[in-house]
Amino acid sequence: MSGSTPKLDTSTARIGYARTSTTDQNLDAQIAALEAAGCTMIRREQKSGTKLEGREELQTILDFIHDGETLVVTRIDRLARSLRDLQIIADKLKEKHAHLMATEQPVDTSTAAGKAFFDMLGVFAEFETNLRRERQAEGIANAKLKGVYKGRPAKIDKEDIRRRLTAGERPSDIAQDMKISRTTVYKARA
Repeated sequence: MSGSTPKLDTSTARIGYARTSTTDQNLDAQIAALEAAGCTMIRREQKSGTKLEGREELQTILDFIHDGETLVVTRIDRLARSLRDLQIIADKLKEKHAHLMATEQPVDTSTAAGKAFFDMLGVFAEFETNLRRERQAEGIANAKLKGVYKGRPAKIDKEDIRRRLTAGERPSDIAQDMKISRTTVYKARA
């Protein structure tokens, strides 16, 4: 077949996805690992992984990945932080007959063992997130007991509402002026 243009073998195409939660964090190590794993294209994103919404680069991959191609990440938590989101991503890949692979974890959904490990990692990732929330709630409760934690500052000055009501202003006028609901005005009065 001399003289003919070689066809791209899309069955082995690897598409990398590198993500950090903030722009303060560096993507270089992830990009190097994805390049070493043979990724022909790498999409980069610096957004929180706690939800799928707003992650345009990941969505682009999920929209355009082809049959037989593999989405490659360094670790599963770069992809999602909840089991639900991980399952949504896995289902989209499965619908397109595409695979998922992690360079730092034995995840390769093209194999039975890799698929099983992937499912277990998803459960543990969600468990870790729930533990972190519990620890945070416990820390806040302890800080409140010690009188250290005051919470978020109130956005609405209830005393101002009460003064205005005492001065004879109508609740609907106060609500409109302060851009709050009338229910909030009534609660402040009570």
